Amino acid sequence: MKNVSSAVIILFAATSPENPDKLKKDHDTIRVKDLKVSVPFYRDILGLEQIDNAGLGDHIKWFKLGNEVQVHLVESDIVVEKNKGVHSAFNTQNLTKFMEFLKANNIAFENGDGEKNTFTDRPDGVRQIYFQDPDGYWIEVNDNKLP
Repeated sequence: MKNVSSAVIILFAATSPENPDKLKKDHDTIRVKDLKVSVPFYRDILGLEQIDNAGLGDHIKWFKLGNEVQVHLVESDIVVEKNKGVHSAFNTQNLTKFMEFLKANNIAFENGDGEKNTFTDRPDGVRQIYFQDPDGYWIEVNDNKLP
């Protein structure tokens, strides 16, 4: 039976159509309790640019990052379970300066193990921190060298 399943996998891989277009990230949607609290956090702390929301109403606010990827905040009473393993990740070229900025704004951060006010130093040399937005969503900021 082991040989049959291996053959099926190889056959599937050989016959599956190739994606004709490379997918690019467009946006993430985050359900928030109060836009009056979340908008200043995403605008002033994360530095995202607020943009037009295409006429979708006052309960939705759109932001964009420097690479044009968007974050959509939707005010909602829906409660979403949060954990550090499911997070949004952002990049900065100066993590030390960003950590100082978080401290100055009384925003607690930690490394991957939960140690306060420090970073994770990954084996590939990238440093990363984690903190939570006003609704408890986990956010990673790292200093990976992006192209």
